[in-house]
Order: sequence, then structure tokens, then C-alpha cells
Amino acid sequence: MRTLLLLFLFLGMLPVRAASADDVRVSLLTCAPGTEIYALFGHTAIRYENPSKQQDWVFNYGMFNFREPNFVMRFVKGETDYQLGVVPFKHFEMEYAMRGSSVYQQVLNLTSEEKAELFRLLEENYHPSNRVYRYNYFYDNCTTRARDKIEQCITGRVVYPDNPEAVTYRSIIHEFTEDSEWSELGIDLCLGADADKRAGVREQMYSPFYMKAFANGAMIHREDTIVPLVKEEFKVVNAVREEEAGFPLSPMTCSLLLMGIGLGIVVWGVRKGQIPWLWDAALFGAQGIGGIVIAFLFFFSVHPTVGSNWMVVLFNPIPLLYLPVMIYKALKREKDLYHGINAACLTSFMILMPFLPQEFNPTVLPLALILLFTSIGHLYLYRKHS
Repeated sequence: MRTLLLLFLFLGMLPVRAASADDVRVSLLTCAPGTEIYALFGHTAIRYENPSKQQDWVFNYGMFNFREPNFVMRFVKGETDYQLGVVPFKHFEMEYAMRGSSVYQQVLNLTSEEKAELFRLLEENYHPSNRVYRYNYFYDNCTTRARDKIEQCITGRVVYPDNPEAVTYRSIIHEFTEDSEWSELGIDLCLGADADKRAGVREQMYSPFYMKAFANGAMIHREDTIVPLVKEEFKVVNAVREEEAGFPLSPMTCSLLLMGIGLGIVVWGVRKGQIPWLWDAALFGAQGIGGIVIAFLFFFSVHPTVGSNWMVVLFNPIPLLYLPVMIYKALKREKDLYHGINAACLTSFMILMPFLPQEFNPTVLPLALILLFTSIGHLYLYRKHS
């Protein structure tokens, strides 16, 4: 009787142990976009749950510190360092709930050995000597890091579905900046022609929600089985994003207003026979200041795609450097060859815009036109007074 009782107790423990081993869950977390420019595209992290050890951790490759020395300069140069952070899920959940960002959880269809291996890889990566990495928005970010670690633990290969749509890095960005036109303009001004090359399936996964979609259709090919990468999906944070009131006028409205004001000033100058040098100082000074940023990115930044930016033709430091001479000649009523050269360059640029391998923000055209109108006004006055 005692032997039989012990046998029943032993057999009764087997399902409990099996369930306990299978109780570990590893999931891909995808966070909805926030209102800040760095949060417009969402976020990705990995969740590890082991109830038997009371472990519920979020491994987050998107940690950075604004207070680091020369953070802004390093960011502009493309030398920003991110790191892997580990926080309890409750803290992570609370942060995104307060931010108004929903969080989606995709439970991964991994074996017990693969879950253990992934946890080992993440623990190893969290070691102080390993946790910091050089961030690259398109090629090495919080999403690609999470994907790579998941793939690394799988004893087989992950096959992702194809995306028949022709998408580019820029078109993916535009999907998430549709309601943030000023942010979209700033990003468009900085990104060059390389951002308009077609992105393959793997390249598209730099975007958290593209990664989420590809994971849903992915299959794990092991030696003897083919199973879906994602076992189940649900929402773990259900939040409503509160839209912040931004600047009431769109970039296009502002550029058209600026063009109208500039055209009026040019017409006034032509009628009065005077060169509006104060307008020249403001307009060409602003062009040169914007050009410093774009030229710096073009020549010195290691950010991807900024070194192929045709906007450097329109916005560069030359107008700012030449501005003192321009104003001096305007005050002395001397002919300035700069405006003839500028008008020719701007006209050529606008003619070639549709044929260049780069997509330009529509706001660029009115800005280029006002620069052209101003230089043409100078040329007209030179001819009139010659």
C-alpha cells in the first residue's frame, strides 16, 4: 500500500514539473508610438517570464542617457551609444501606460532549450562590458538587436514572409510621421538619396511595427518541424495616446506665406528701385544657417543616408559666408555676380528635382522659389540701373 501511494505521488508530480518547465514565456513586445520625436516610430523589447522563479523582466535595447557629455554633438555625428537595460515588467508597463502607448505582446514559439539559451544570451549581453553598443537608426537599433538575439537562440532558421510592396526607408518613416508634419520635414531635410532605395524584408525590420508584422507571418524551420514563430498575440497595455497641440500652421502653409511675403518685398524693391538688404540678410542668413546643419551631416556625420543628400545644393553655408559681401554691395548699389550664379543654380536644381534619385519634401519647392525670386529681383534692378 505504501509503495502504491508513493507511485501515485510520483506520477502526480510529473505533469506539475512539465507544466513548470513549459511555464516560461519569452515574448516580443512592440510599443505604440509616442508624441516625442524619438518615440514617433514605436519601440521593441523582449519580455522573459518565469513564474516559478518569480522572474518577469523586460530586456530593452533602447536605453540612452541625455546627460552624457556632448550628447547632442555625438547624436548629430551619429556616434550615439545605446545600451541594454533590464527592468521589471511592472515598471515597463507603468511607463508606457502613463505615456499613452499601448503595448502588444507576441509569445514566441520556442522550445525550453531555446528559451534558456535566449535568457543566457541576454544575461551575457547585459554584462557591463557588453551592454553598450553604437546605435544606428536603420541598421542597428532596439528592434534589430531584439530580432537578432531571438534568431541566435533558435536551433534552426526563421523564414519571414515577403512584402510585395515597394517600400523605402523614407516611406516607412512617412507612415509614422503623417500626423507630425514638422518632424517629417526636419527628417526629410536631413535624409539623402540612400533613404529612397528599396528596402528588403530584413531592412524593413528596423521599424518596430514592421518587425511585429513580419514576426506574425514568420515560420521556424527546424530539422523535423516547421512551426510559427509567434504562438499567440495580445495587448498587455491598452492605452489611448493623447495628441498634444502642436504649431497650428503646417510647414507648407508657412512656406507659402513666406513665399508670398518675400515676393511682395521683391516687387516693392523693384518698384522703388531699392535692394531690400535687410530681407537679404534674413533670408540668405537663414539659408546659410540651415546649410551648416545639412553640410555638417553630409560631410562629417556617420548616420546612414545623410551623406547622399542632394539638399546640400540648396542649403549650404556659402550664403552665410558670403552675406557680408552681399550686404556691402547692396548698400553700395554695386552689381553682385552672386545672384546670377544663385539664380542659375536654383533654376537647374528645380528642373532636375523630379529626375534626381531622392524624394524631396513638398515644402522645399516654395523655399527654393523665394530664394530664386529674390535673386531675380536683384538681377532686374542691375539691368534697370545699368
